Amino acid sequence: MAKKKNITENDLMSFYMDYVLEHNEQPKTVYAFAKHNNFDEALFYNFYGTFEALEKSIFKAFFENTLIALHKSEEYASYESRDKLLSFYFTFFENLTANRSYVLQALKVDGNKLKSISKLSELKKAFTDYIDSLKIEMVDMKEERLMKFQQKTLKESAWLQLIVTIKFWIDDTSKNFEKTDVFIEKAVNTSFDLIDTQPIKSIIDLGKFLYKEKMKL
Repeated sequence: MAKKKNITENDLMSFYMDYVLEHNEQPKTVYAFAKHNNFDEALFYNFYGTFEALEKSIFKAFFENTLIALHKSEEYASYESRDKLLSFYFTFFENLTANRSYVLQALKVDGNKLKSISKLSELKKAFTDYIDSLKIEMVDMKEERLMKFQQKTLKESAWLQLIVTIKFWIDDTSKNFEKTDVFIEKAVNTSFDLIDTQPIKSIIDLGKFLYKEKMKL
């Protein structure tokens, strides 16, 4: 059989995800991976230097596909930042759910910890840039240095919230991951209420939900 001459980045991500799911492990070498999928090894290096780089790009692709879907909606552009972030979360986790088997394998969940979290580094950069683009209104600190620190804290907190939500989704056994949807809404609303300095009701509401679910954060 003639080898494939044209390989796209999306092809490599699909090939890799399929391989990991079929073999329950990363390919031993790029040569073996290329041979398994009938293309020249050199084509792999047109896009990635290592499997680790490919793995990072897969999680970033989940993010990019989410934004593509969101921007197809005319309503999304008119949303306030809170509703934009909620829409992002719901769409992003739909994408994760469609690829749940791979995500679980890639992150190597161990007890209450997410392993191989380094695979999310490109996702983190893309997501924190997205948070920056939402222009979330915060308390005016009146000083540039403090404002930069405040913005950095916001992005890191938003990233931590996404990681916690991924862990919650991994542990969620409810039908259609309904509890994850509830968690997303409560967590995002609590975050914005904190920014608006009206946190008490949302914090209590989120706390009751987490206590009920007995989640170990």
